[in-house]
Amino acid sequence: MMDWTDSHCRYFMRLLNPDILLYSEMITAEALLHGSAKKYLHFNNQEHPVALQLGGSNPYKLKQSAILAEQEGYDEINLNIGCPSERVQKGSFGACLMEDPNLVADCVDAMINAVDIPISVKTRIGIDDYDSYEFLYNFIKIVSETGCSRFIIHARKAILSGLSPKENRSIPPLNYDRVYRIKSDFKHLHITLNGGIKNLDDCKKNLNILDGVMIGRHAYHQPWFLHELKLLDESAKYDQLKREDVIELMYPYIQDQLNQGNHLKHITRHMLGLYKNQPGARSWRRYLSTHAHNSDAGIEVLQNALKILPKAA
Repeated sequence: MMDWTDSHCRYFMRLLNPDILLYSEMITAEALLHGSAKKYLHFNNQEHPVALQLGGSNPYKLKQSAILAEQEGYDEINLNIGCPSERVQKGSFGACLMEDPNLVADCVDAMINAVDIPISVKTRIGIDDYDSYEFLYNFIKIVSETGCSRFIIHARKAILSGLSPKENRSIPPLNYDRVYRIKSDFKHLHITLNGGIKNLDDCKKNLNILDGVMIGRHAYHQPWFLHELKLLDESAKYDQLKREDVIELMYPYIQDQLNQGNHLKHITRHMLGLYKNQPGARSWRRYLSTHAHNSDAGIEVLQNALKILPKAA
């Protein structure tokens, strides 16, 4: 979710659901240690609970990055061993690290011993020809022996050459059974499933077997789904929040960001899908896309976009 789940996005998503764990876009340890750490680590207190997703393969640099993240107030640090992009591979991190579970363990161990917040690992079920249950089992076993107890498993293998990151999210087939088997063999671990989850029934089914589900692009393109997730808790009272309520709740945040010199388009780009599958969805997207790019655009753009929506939306 690089360049997607920035602080603006997470603030918006938090308004839709107060209970989910939000993840940052992946930030490399190199960027934190050799760039502007404050800029990269910035988040709004409203975002809690929020996890920082790190990319890297150097235990010392990851340890130092974890310390910075803890100081900034993040609730969890997640090491990404799942990204298959060519750019990430050139940096020797992401999914290609599955080939070296001992190095991953060294990275995780360094972070666990440096901070008091949870360290989790996001991985694939395999890579290229390393596509067996035994390979995944060995990876989880070695890394979990560091004391890491939280794993997020994308239920597709990654093909590191020949497929784009987008193709790696659809062409390799999903294999949920392999993730279920990991949970069965490592009952003491917290196992979260990622990949292909797009409705409440999928969530319910997998939460009966596993400890969590991670939803990425579906939640981004259809953010109201995050609000609908409240229905998973049958004992909770489902509030009457409406889409326009969320927009109005964004106004103070947007005005504060505009006062700081930020542009409306950087915030509203995350809100384009709010009316997905609703009457007026296309008009909403078109109006925001057209008018939020003006240099002097303000809250009135959202107010005017609301006015053109059908009353039933």
